[in-house]
Amino acid sequence: MSMKRRFFISDDLDDLERLEEDLEQAGIVTPQIHVLTLDDTGLEGHQHLNAVVSLMRRDVVHSTLIGAAVGVFAAIIVLALSYLFGWTDTAAGWTPFIFLSIIMLGFFTWEGGLRGMEEPNVHFRNFEKVLKEGRHVFFVDLDPGQEYVLDQITPYHNSIEPAGSDRGSPHWIVHLQHSVRRFFVEVFP
Repeated sequence: MSMKRRFFISDDLDDLERLEEDLEQAGIVTPQIHVLTLDDTGLEGHQHLNAVVSLMRRDVVHSTLIGAAVGVFAAIIVLALSYLFGWTDTAAGWTPFIFLSIIMLGFFTWEGGLRGMEEPNVHFRNFEKVLKEGRHVFFVDLDPGQEYVLDQITPYHNSIEPAGSDRGSPHWIVHLQHSVRRFFVEVFP
């Protein structure tokens, strides 16, 4: 089950930090809350803000999956052509063509990942202009029962403006991040 992601734009990191604290006090856990900004030095002064990891700012995962799909298609083409032209009936058999198809799959997957390193994350492309203006994007992944909490807290933060919604992270990923974080905080304080 995916969560619902709500976006807000602000130019005040102090207010965003207070908003994150208010949301956490209301029961929304830290892995549900993120701040996307190009002002990394300003973000360092706000220890409580949960910044988007630099890897997730890029489109690596999405582009790698596209590359893998292209690689699967290329591998199928190699195997189909080898069979149709009778190249598999030689003494070498299927072995070189299977290896070639594996290499094609790996190559296109790798190329997709490299291309993704150059592109902004597909989910954040709408905010490129806002980020270049020096503003910050604050987003929260919410379970269906948590939307009222956000709606009650946001009116107290004047610096934020709503910027839309989207499909959020799968619930199990957020729960796993929260469990791992809690484990390390409680076991290794």
